[in-house]
Amino acid sequence: MKLIKNIGLLLIGVLTLLSSCKENKQNPEIITINNTVASEKTKELANATYSKAEFTIKGMTCQIGCAATIEKNLAKMKGVKSAKVDFEKELALVEYDTNTLNTNDLTNTVTSSASGDIYTVEGVKIIE
Repeated sequence: MKLIKNIGLLLIGVLTLLSSCKENKQNPEIITINNTVASEKTKELANATYSKAEFTIKGMTCQIGCAATIEKNLAKMKGVKSAKVDFEKELALVEYDTNTLNTNDLTNTVTSSASGDIYTVEGVKIIE
């Protein structure tokens, strides 16, 4: 009797598992890219004169809240090709178009990224 009860419970468990694991197929999302925007970005990159700035950021207290936010804010600036913020070393490396931005613009973006914290930029070096 106990064996039949255990087999019955096992069977119910397997059936429940199989019925809850239905395949959920969704149609793939189709994305259309605006060629005008892409070609304007290509022109912007072709006419750019890039330089790299390296500087120390003081006042960061965490990797996700501070360093990632600063990196995101730098990266979304018009004229920034790449931005990387290393929380451990308190170091930022930004490649930017000198026709569009200068180091003061980068510094202002970092210092205005604070939401309660105060960030300071030190030792800005231009790497050619």
